[in-house]
Amino acid sequence: MAARAYWQGQIRLALVSIPVEIYSATKSGAAVSFKQIHEPSGQPIHYDKVVTGVGPVDADEIMKGYEVSKGEYVLLEQDEIDAVKLESKKTLELTQFVDASEIDVLYYEKPYFVVPADDLAEEAFIVLREALRRTKKIGLGQLAMRGREYVVSLKPCGRGLVLETLRYADEVHKAQGYFRDIPDDKPSEELLELAEALIVKRSGDFHPQEFHDRYVDALKDLIERKRKANGKTIIEDKDTGERKGSNVVDLMAALKKSMAAKEPAKAEEKKAPAKKTPAKRAPAKKRA
Repeated sequence: MAARAYWQGQIRLALVSIPVEIYSATKSGAAVSFKQIHEPSGQPIHYDKVVTGVGPVDADEIMKGYEVSKGEYVLLEQDEIDAVKLESKKTLELTQFVDASEIDVLYYEKPYFVVPADDLAEEAFIVLREALRRTKKIGLGQLAMRGREYVVSLKPCGRGLVLETLRYADEVHKAQGYFRDIPDDKPSEELLELAEALIVKRSGDFHPQEFHDRYVDALKDLIERKRKANGKTIIEDKDTGERKGSNVVDLMAALKKSMAAKEPAKAEEKKAPAKKTPAKRAPAKKRA
């Protein structure tokens, strides 16, 4: 496997230990990265590490410190931090199993692929995978990675397993604090039926490749046009957008107009080559 393992250790279920490797299941998209530039010279800005009253300092003079009170720090060597003993650094112990529906989507953070570390681990790995699949349960445990201990979930995914880091309870805002001012009124049945029909009309299979970052595309286009314009300022026309509907009549009209509108062609349909019309055969010449 070409990728480098993000974590190596073992999954433990009671007295059974399974050596595994964990790999990141996602990657960063093609974002546009900007640098700060000194306009008069056109040179990039650099930041030096300095100490007030001392000036620039060397990297070997820098330590990690935790502020315990204003201006007072506890200094720690990297070796001291690395030596912190925590079993979950090398072992993911599955301590509980729950239904997937019990975990709110707000708690899920980042996915990882889990594979057996070697041939000897494959049998136990497959047994765990299939047991989770049959029971339709998700395993829960805690795992220490990159300077932090995470709550994680474990579930089957094809021939392997997927581990997802979960947020702690104190990291998730309570929804009611944001939703309490939204009225609990029942919508008009006619409006609801139109909205349902519109949803059905636009329903389909999920194809992630159909979506891309249009903002990145627009920025790249702006950069290319600016390059060709030799630095001349380019300002796009502001999109005022349509007037927001403020009453039920506007909403009703908008829903009906949406239902009547022709759906845009999907990416797959756009790429489909046009069917060639078969060439007509020339009429046979009559013999004299």
